[in-house]
Amino acid sequence: MTTKDIVLDHVSIRFGSFTAVDNAHLTIKGGEFFSFLGPSGCGKTTLLRCVSGFTDPTEGMVTIGGKDMRGVGPNKRPTALIFQNLALFPLMSVADNIAFPLEVRGIGKKERRKKADELLDMIALPGVGEKKVHELSGGQKQRVAIARALAVEPDILLLDEPLSALDLKLRHHMRTELRAIQQRVGLTFIYITHDQGEALTMSDRIAVMNQGVVEQIGDPEAIYNRPKTAFVASFVGESNSFSGKVSSQSGKEVLLETPVGPLRGIAAGGRTYKPGDECYLFVRPEQMTIANGVQPDNSFTAQALKEEFEGNARHLFLNSQGVDLRLSRINLGAKTDDLSGSVITAGFSADQAIVLPHGPLAGT
Repeated sequence: MTTKDIVLDHVSIRFGSFTAVDNAHLTIKGGEFFSFLGPSGCGKTTLLRCVSGFTDPTEGMVTIGGKDMRGVGPNKRPTALIFQNLALFPLMSVADNIAFPLEVRGIGKKERRKKADELLDMIALPGVGEKKVHELSGGQKQRVAIARALAVEPDILLLDEPLSALDLKLRHHMRTELRAIQQRVGLTFIYITHDQGEALTMSDRIAVMNQGVVEQIGDPEAIYNRPKTAFVASFVGESNSFSGKVSSQSGKEVLLETPVGPLRGIAAGGRTYKPGDECYLFVRPEQMTIANGVQPDNSFTAQALKEEFEGNARHLFLNSQGVDLRLSRINLGAKTDDLSGSVITAGFSADQAIVLPHGPLAGT
């Protein structure tokens, strides 16, 4: 089985006057676990349908292994698509579900069953071939859908939010399962999700999309720690954002005038700013601290509105000069005072905050 690079060459997709995808230009490497991450309606599923052949690009082209896919139908492409609802056949056995694509291709019954049993072993479900679909758990159904897609030996597996119907614990388990299967078979996986946790834990690289535009492509650590736009910084993970104007810049460090006072952060991507430029400063809740006698680079007073306990962490919701913020503290098992209703001094170091130009924020 070979793997092939997928190139989206300046692809735009329009439906009437609506632009679903705007000039997407990227290469997905053969054998890579690549995710498109973004909110509902951002164009990620439209791009997946374009790769699979169900939607044609209005402009640009899709190539797989160097071959232009224009005019090549879904059944002629080296791809297999797994939908959100899995579309398993309830009256068929598990083995017959997996072997169904081979039956369509005229493969004999004995060979079909042999292939189904091999795939059941691969997805760690040996011996369940005679069961009906309703006898399986949600995670087992998910694996059967993957096995059925792999039966035709595609080079590329396309997955459209396949874990969205599962409960939280099972979703977390299936992240590990999916990644293990992908590494075992060595296929290219193209994964569509709005769930940051799925994208960050499974992917080799991620493309973050917003309103049809690919805002940033990078490995999970780069996407989380080094966002390039205000949207990516506010969409991936939790972030506190301070809007302000640049006072000065010294090297990478930027001084910003904000509603809570002057704050310092690092210019993301080595940008340079001039006084008066409108920017955001972003800092993660886990990077903020309560300043008890220690003076961090940045500090300000805030009203503690409420505290929430989430098991592994305590989240303190704050407001400072009309700016809503969150400060997270790891739960180390010791009892801590509930600070709700009190005024505290919060702070963070400059090198843990990033400064980016004004732009759209997630959820606004």
